[in-house]
Amino acid sequence: MNLFNNRRRFLGASMAAASGVAVAGTGLIASAQASAAQPGGNVKEPAVIGYPNTKGVQIERVTYPARNMGTSIIANVFKPAGFDQRKTYAAIVVTHPFGGVKEQTAGLYAMHLAEQGFVTLAYDASYQGESGGEPRLMEVPAQRLDDISCAIDFLAQQAYVDAARIGSLGICAGGSYAMGNAQTELRVKAIATVSMFNLGDARRNAMGLLSYEERIKRLKDASEQRSKEARGEPVRLVPVVPESAAEFTDKTPDLYRQGHEYYVTARAKHPNSPNRYAFSSLPLQMAFFPFDQVETISPRPILMIAGELADTKFWSDEVLAKAQEPKELFVVKGATHMDMYDKPQFVVPATAKLTSFYRQYL
Repeated sequence: MNLFNNRRRFLGASMAAASGVAVAGTGLIASAQASAAQPGGNVKEPAVIGYPNTKGVQIERVTYPARNMGTSIIANVFKPAGFDQRKTYAAIVVTHPFGGVKEQTAGLYAMHLAEQGFVTLAYDASYQGESGGEPRLMEVPAQRLDDISCAIDFLAQQAYVDAARIGSLGICAGGSYAMGNAQTELRVKAIATVSMFNLGDARRNAMGLLSYEERIKRLKDASEQRSKEARGEPVRLVPVVPESAAEFTDKTPDLYRQGHEYYVTARAKHPNSPNRYAFSSLPLQMAFFPFDQVETISPRPILMIAGELADTKFWSDEVLAKAQEPKELFVVKGATHMDMYDKPQFVVPATAKLTSFYRQYL
């Protein structure tokens, strides 16, 4: 019963976050647009927050098209120490969480895997970070799926990448995007997730725990906001996680308490990750069903990594039950959802497992 109650509080809080308080967005939008306009070239430091590059990984800042948008995606490519342009390497696309950017946990996992001999790519999603797309800070699942394919487009053009050995890794909501993309993106040969978060389920009816009337009310509010923006009114931005610890209650789940610590404090705060998203994109999120055809990924392998104490682990369990072989759930003892983002005692075993997985299947 306690597990059910915790899951109910978690899903309810997820829905509440989706309909958060409006904030003045003009400054954030202008800042994001300025970042997106910057060309590729030298890597901005730090390429990975809180993890110095001491093992000789080469990092290259690249720009490539978001094919269906006519805009550009900015990414960091990580190449292993001793990289040889004449050789070919297995490559891994790393997709960041909802609200994140490439310099945070996606970059950290990309760095660790590059240390193990893979070419990896961590990018900013369309509408976010340094990548293009307006209105700023939109969360558009369909485009997020294609962003992964755009990264594969880039990698497949590089002479040093073996196009038959490309893998996908997604963290948090990036995990549900990696899972959704792989169902139709057959260039992906192996799929892994860390702390998978089903954004569509969290934004809809919370697995039946959100009433139909409440769901429709939120859709109505978001649709009306989109009409306002179409008429030229400011974009309404709402928080991804609580902006202040003062907002916590006894019902705030660990994911959001720890999410605040990760995104809003010095632990991983980044100027291109302002803890906001465009509320008018909520209906697009509700329309996202990333697990619907997960069984079609087989015979390509799936690895899911989740913390033992994560209040989101049930989503990895759901995929494990539905997916066909080969599949595996690797549980990291003592870890919560957010612990898996950057805490060394949990990231190190996760990286070791990812390394053996990709070496086996790529």
